[in-house]
Amino acid sequence: MIGNMAAHSVPSTLKRLLFAVKCSPLQSRCCVVQREAQYSTISSPNEKTFDKILIANRGEIACRVIKTCKKMGIQTVAVHSDVDSSAVHVKIADEAVCVGSAPTSKSYLNMDAIMDAIRVTGAQAVHPGYGFLSENKEFAKRLAAEGVAFIGPDTHAIQAMGDKIESKLIAKAAKVNTIPGFDGVVKTAEEAVKIAQQIGYPVMIKASAGGGGKGMRIAWNDEETREGFRFSSQEAASSFGDDRLLIEKYIDNPRHIEIQVLADKHGNALWLNERECSIQRRNQKVVEEAPSTFLDPVTRRAMGEQAVQLAKAVQYSSAGTVEFLVDSKKNFYFLEMNTRLQVEHPITECITGLDLVEQMIRVAKGYQLQHTQEDIPINGWAIECRVYAEDPYKSFGLPSIGRLSQYQEPLNLDKVRVDSGIQEGSDISIYYDPMISKLITYGATRAEALGRMEDALDNYVIRGVTHNIPLLREIITHPRFVSGHISTNFLPEVYPDGFKGHQLEADAKRELLASAAVLYIAAELRSAKVLSTQRVASTPVESSHWELCVELGEERQDVQISKSGTVYTVEIDGAKVEVWGALNLASPLLPLTVNGTHRMLQCLSRDAAGVIVLQYLGTLFKVRVLSKLAAELNSYMPEKASEDTSSILRSPMPGTVVAVSVKPGDTVAEGQEICVIEAMKMQNSLTAIKQAKVKSVHCKPGETVGEGDLLVELE
Repeated sequence: MIGNMAAHSVPSTLKRLLFAVKCSPLQSRCCVVQREAQYSTISSPNEKTFDKILIANRGEIACRVIKTCKKMGIQTVAVHSDVDSSAVHVKIADEAVCVGSAPTSKSYLNMDAIMDAIRVTGAQAVHPGYGFLSENKEFAKRLAAEGVAFIGPDTHAIQAMGDKIESKLIAKAAKVNTIPGFDGVVKTAEEAVKIAQQIGYPVMIKASAGGGGKGMRIAWNDEETREGFRFSSQEAASSFGDDRLLIEKYIDNPRHIEIQVLADKHGNALWLNERECSIQRRNQKVVEEAPSTFLDPVTRRAMGEQAVQLAKAVQYSSAGTVEFLVDSKKNFYFLEMNTRLQVEHPITECITGLDLVEQMIRVAKGYQLQHTQEDIPINGWAIECRVYAEDPYKSFGLPSIGRLSQYQEPLNLDKVRVDSGIQEGSDISIYYDPMISKLITYGATRAEALGRMEDALDNYVIRGVTHNIPLLREIITHPRFVSGHISTNFLPEVYPDGFKGHQLEADAKRELLASAAVLYIAAELRSAKVLSTQRVASTPVESSHWELCVELGEERQDVQISKSGTVYTVEIDGAKVEVWGALNLASPLLPLTVNGTHRMLQCLSRDAAGVIVLQYLGTLFKVRVLSKLAAELNSYMPEKASEDTSSILRSPMPGTVVAVSVKPGDTVAEGQEICVIEAMKMQNSLTAIKQAKVKSVHCKPGETVGEGDLLVELE
């Protein structure tokens, strides 16, 4: 606490030490909120672990670790950057220390400042979460030198599994199936081309260090290999400080299935079943589930046993994940081992009943595992959606930034878990991963878990930033996903022209237009009285029958509405649609019954021009509702000319300009690279959409740009 901490000699890097607080109600933002627990802490009260743990991370994973620590009676210390001083993980920790400014290199990767925080707070152990320093062997070494426990594996295992080249050699020696490829370091682009030709296209070029989809490119020919080598090495250097690359055969159309392992310091190791992680974009996971629809018991056991063999080969002790690629014939190949807690660990907790953070803490203290392999069940089904502040209509998700002006998690639903580290008013910045939360649903069957996920996504209120709920809902309701017929190519195969949102069929379109028309009338009826005095309305309200014009895109429909009691009947395009429900226009959620089917809509905005923005079936639709007279007069209004986007290049996301490849007067060909923008440690090449001459350049390397900023003009 502040009083206790004042007794320490505080180093200069900690002069911005802020505050310590008791556990607050905000803790529920990062914990399981349902009527039935999906994992439990079963430590004996007599089993002594640590008095105080520092969490060297931020956001939802920091909140997740703090939650278990509190259940175990362990004091917690949060570290944070200056821009995170009001973050949820800071508020719910017992103590909090500022370790630097916003850039990760100056805060969450600042080992000196974090080591100072450990000393000044007297933390006995450090949980690194995932990302940042979680797989940094130097950090683990420094902790060991100070006598502080690292809640993770020892430095030997981190080094052995953190280097993809070394880990592949160890896996081979441990008789784990591996992907054919080049086992050395690729030093130049031309060497990469030569090796790729020898292996045979397609190939995967990837960083030897790190993970998370960064520093990875698929190449199908020599030119893509050269380009992939350049981008992968730059991303690897930026993300991990290590630009070494390797090349291996790309397994086309595979599944990405991983095995959760748990091992102690006494030679015991378990596999905790699998997680299906095939739904990805840019090699980063989007939707995960446990178990997999694809594995049979024999394949599951074979993968689990090989994962344990690998863990034992490096004397692994903690929770870890062995990732495999699985082809259509159920052949599986080692991909990498993540020596940390995975983002998607909650779905394993749901089907096994184990609290993995608790198990990591116990192992770090030196206790033996409490279970044998026969104790590990598969109870039910769990699905996780990663909710991001991203625009799903741009490459399946380019980062969005902003402040959460309204935020409401679907905690009222049964068997729904939300792991988050944000609250209403939180900022999503360019400095960190744009994850909002992990939304997890659980059921006795997969169909039950999917149904709950659909409801949870519909009930999730997020305002102020663009988010990927439209994409998530489309994925989990798509027939291919529901049938389990998926691979890592799911998104590009299902949406070859990019994600376009929910495509309305005739009945669904009528439902949407009818709902919008009813909301319009409900608003008119509500505003017809001001202090119990009738006022002039844009449509007659004294009757129970109305005629309106409803527009969606280029389509315009005349509708007739009648009201009987609480039921509205909307006649549209020759069909009748009945709508009733709680038309509380002040609520972000609008539970309606449309032709007997329950629908949860969200009304994001209404304006004086009759434009109503509705979230319907996960996707935002802009519907315009007008009286017949207003619609007639509106036809005389001039339309605003749209911008000619063929001659300008705007930034599709907020980020930093890494490189500018052109200058005024240059002639560019269609598809030629113009500049490179880095966002969230991922580099994105922006290209010309036509052959033209460069008129002007409005950016330079090192500059920060916002979404929509003008970068280059063409003649």
